[in-house]
Amino acid sequence: MNQSGFAGYHPFINFVYFAAVLLFSMFFMHPFMQVIALVSASVYSILLRGRGAVRFQLALMLPLLLITAFINPAFNHAGVTILFYLKSGNPVTLESVLYGISSACMFVAVLLWFSCYNAVMTSDKFIYLFGKLIPAMSLILSMVLRLVPRYKDQIKQISYAQRSIGKDVTQGNWLQRARNGMTILSVMTTWALENAIETADSMKSRGYGLPGRTSYSLYRFDNRDKGFMALMLSLVTVVIIGGINGENSMRFFPSIKAAEMTAFSIAVYAAYLGLCMLPIIQHMMEAIKWRSITSRM
Repeated sequence: MNQSGFAGYHPFINFVYFAAVLLFSMFFMHPFMQVIALVSASVYSILLRGRGAVRFQLALMLPLLLITAFINPAFNHAGVTILFYLKSGNPVTLESVLYGISSACMFVAVLLWFSCYNAVMTSDKFIYLFGKLIPAMSLILSMVLRLVPRYKDQIKQISYAQRSIGKDVTQGNWLQRARNGMTILSVMTTWALENAIETADSMKSRGYGLPGRTSYSLYRFDNRDKGFMALMLSLVTVVIIGGINGENSMRFFPSIKAAEMTAFSIAVYAAYLGLCMLPIIQHMMEAIKWRSITSRM
């Protein structure tokens, strides 16, 4: 994984940043905050993963956004502004529609931030941060976080091998395909169990988790990290103060009511926009700097 841009900062900065944006995305239901989080997470995911992120968002995230937005009004009938009635006689209210859209944006934004987290916070960074505090738990969590992409690659290799001998899930009639699929699943399960045991034995043989054990690390908290941390914490502080004062609050039931727009609320929105755009700005600045250097060569 490319560790340039925001990913090149100290792991503690990466972890604090994603913890902040994930918590803010989950708890702030104001439309401005939700749009900022959703757009920023989407753009940063595309910068990190390229075309794969675009396909992922169009094929999975967009349908999930629409389905989640439409499901809530169908089951939640609270609110005082009735738009129309369903055939079952239940009303569809404006409040439930807007709450469904807001919940869908929140859900998709959190998923996108997690995809960015998985691209930036590698397992070695996570173990570096928490290996001394919770060695066993940090090892388990690092294995879980990389489980999906690693197992996805492994099952592709197994499928290719099975296809070469005519036993893939795309070959034969439906019964043969089912049997081939069960075979691939069985091989995958066996590999996963053996891999987990080998990883545990390997870490144990290296003395992982023993008191007094030292480990080599390339991470150093330098002046660049200090400056970025100060800027990030300043923006986080402004957003938290705004949240405490209710500047970014939103009520959906029984009627819609949002906090009045003030100069401070605008400052809070600007701070949240700056916070969510920090890695994007850093990525673009580094790309511009790199192009400037290469153009001189």
